[in-house]
Amino acid sequence: MALSCVYTDLDGTLLGRGGSLFTDADGGFSMMQARGLEACYRAGVEVVIMSGRREAQVMEDARLIGQASYIYEAGCAVVIDGETTLLTGELRPDPQRSINEQIEARRVPELLFERFPGCLENHAPWHTGRQHSHLFRGLADVEEANRLLETEGHGDLRLLDNGAINTTMPGIEVAHAYHLVPRLSSKAAAVSAHMRAREYEPEACIGVGDSIEDLEVAPAVGRFFVVANAPRRDPALRASLAGYRNVEVAEGSMGEGFYEAVVSTLARRG
Repeated sequence: MALSCVYTDLDGTLLGRGGSLFTDADGGFSMMQARGLEACYRAGVEVVIMSGRREAQVMEDARLIGQASYIYEAGCAVVIDGETTLLTGELRPDPQRSINEQIEARRVPELLFERFPGCLENHAPWHTGRQHSHLFRGLADVEEANRLLETEGHGDLRLLDNGAINTTMPGIEVAHAYHLVPRLSSKAAAVSAHMRAREYEPEACIGVGDSIEDLEVAPAVGRFFVVANAPRRDPALRASLAGYRNVEVAEGSMGEGFYEAVVSTLARRG
């Protein structure tokens, strides 16, 4: 079956060091990402960004690579040809407050900061301007955090691990980014929604990512690629790989891994 769509994470995956489309994992200039995108264009393959970033950032990145669909705030919403679909369950924005503000009013971030003192904080400055979720950094036990949310009456929310980041924090060897989202929101749900709208078969789609959160997409697609830099930096992700039958670790890191995923899939199906 011909390849129809590539769902890709941004930071640490499609983008190289410094969040650039034209750097490799070491910060050197690279055309590998662009060549991977060119290969998709020539083969008529759609590329959909699936990111934890705010919409304004993801929209601009999608525009720059010439694509009309994107997923933002870790799957809280998917945009297809300019039409936005929220995937936040019963949590909905109202004229007075966004979902982000509703979560803040419930003091849920404070609850998590108190449970993980010195180990969890806002991921400044990228935590601002969000509409449907909150963004933290640090090192936290996600299962423990989600048990706490359930116990304290916030079971309509969940904390998820978006993988290792380069930002340093005192006393933490490798900090991670964490998203606090509505319980039903996920990149996997957003990918599935996009596939239904486009009428893509799972076997005709692949995913590329670098985090445990991204791995959730694997059951929704035919094949999922983890870029090489991810398991090297994140032992938890490395341990999770065995739980997925269709996941392959690329030899290349970041953009090189994205290029490898695209080109090897096209070659296999050509």
